[in-house]
Amino acid sequence: MKKYLFFVLILFPVLLPSCKQDVAKRQNWQWRGENRNGIYVHETGLLKAWPENGPELLWHFDGLGEGHTSVAIANGKIYITGMHDDRLILYVFDMSGKLLTEKEIGKEWNTNWNGTRSSVNVNDGKLYIFNALGNLYCLEEETLDMVWTKDLLNDFDGRNLRFGMTENPLIVGDKIFATPGGEIHNMVALNKNTGELIWTSTGDGEPSAYCSPLYIEGYAAPMVVTSAAAHILAFHAETGEKLWSHEQTNAPFDIHPNVPIYSDGSIFTATGYGGGAMLLRLINNGKAVEQVWKNDSVDTQMGSAIRVGDYIYASGHRNRYWFCIDWRTGETMYRTGDSGECNVIYADGLLYVYSDKGTMSLVKPNPERYELVSSFEVTLGTNQHWAHPVIYEGVMYIRHGDTLMAYKVK
Repeated sequence: MKKYLFFVLILFPVLLPSCKQDVAKRQNWQWRGENRNGIYVHETGLLKAWPENGPELLWHFDGLGEGHTSVAIANGKIYITGMHDDRLILYVFDMSGKLLTEKEIGKEWNTNWNGTRSSVNVNDGKLYIFNALGNLYCLEEETLDMVWTKDLLNDFDGRNLRFGMTENPLIVGDKIFATPGGEIHNMVALNKNTGELIWTSTGDGEPSAYCSPLYIEGYAAPMVVTSAAAHILAFHAETGEKLWSHEQTNAPFDIHPNVPIYSDGSIFTATGYGGGAMLLRLINNGKAVEQVWKNDSVDTQMGSAIRVGDYIYASGHRNRYWFCIDWRTGETMYRTGDSGECNVIYADGLLYVYSDKGTMSLVKPNPERYELVSSFEVTLGTNQHWAHPVIYEGVMYIRHGDTLMAYKVK
C-alpha cells in the first residue's frame, strides 16, 4: 500500500498540469474542433445505435432567426448567432438550454441564403464573431461588452463574395487570422486582444473563397493554410510570407468552403461544383508541396470530410453520392446512394452525417461498404440543413435555421 501511495504522490504533480492543460483547451472553442478536422476526440462512451425515432431530445429553442452557424461551448455556456431582419444577434444559453441573454451585435447578410455563417470563436475570455459583411467583433466573454471591431473589407481593401463572407477566423497564440481577399491585403493577422494589425500578405492577390484556414506546425515555419479563388496556399504564421501555392479551381464559381485536412505530412482539400479532391504532400521542410493524387468525382461542397484510418469519408455536390476514398492513393473505394450534401463529424468510432435533406445518420466507417447504423429525420426548424453538428459531453447539438436542438447521445 505504501509503495502504491509513493507512486501516486510522485505521479500526481506530473499528471495535474497535463489535466489542467486539457481542461484549458476545452474552455476555448474553434469551429470543427481543436484541429478543425471534425473529430471530437474527448467524446467517449457514446451510444452505438439510436432508437427508431432517434436519440432523446433533451431540449430545443425556437427563435434563433436565420442562419447556418454551429454552437460554441465554453465555461458552462452555449453560444450561437442568428439574424432577425438584418440584425446579427448573439444568443447565450446555459447547459440546460435556458436562454441567459441575447445581444444585438451589428448587421448581417440578408441578400441571398440569408443569415449568419461564421460560428462564434471563444478564446481566453473573449468571443470573436465574424459576419458575412466582413466585420470582425471581439467581445468580453463575461460581460459581452465590445472590446474592438474591424471592418476587414474596408480596412484592408477586401472584396465581399457572391454569398457573403463565410470564413471561421483562426486563432493561434496572440493572433487571429482572416482572409479579406484583397489584392494587397490578401490575408491578415491581427492581435486578438487589440485588433491591431500584426502582418498582412498579398498572397496570390485572389479573392477569398469561403474557406476557414488551418494551422500546421512542425516544419521550417509554422503555417496557415487556406483556399483562395484559384489556389490553395500557405502563409508563414509569424511573418505572413507566402510559402507556397497550388492550383485549385472550380471556375467560374471559385468556391472552396471546406477547411483543409492535415495528416501524416499531407494536406487533403476538396471543392464542389465538380472541382474534385486532391492530396498534397509537404516537401522541402514545408516550404513547398507536390500533388500526390487527384480524384475528380469527390466534389465535397461545404460539409467537409473526415479521415478515419487510411480512408476519407465525404459526400459529393454535383456528384450527390456518399464516398469512401483511399487517403494514400485517391482511389474511390465505393460510392453509394443519393445522400445529398452532408455535413460530417466523427466521435467515438462513428460518423455523424447530417444531410441537407434533413436526415441525421449514424454511420460506421467501413472502407468496403456503406454501413448505416441508425438515422432519424430532423423535423424542427426552418430553411436549409447546413449547420455542422457538434458533440459535447455526450450531447449532440443540431441547428436547423431558426431552431437549436440538443440530443442525448450518451
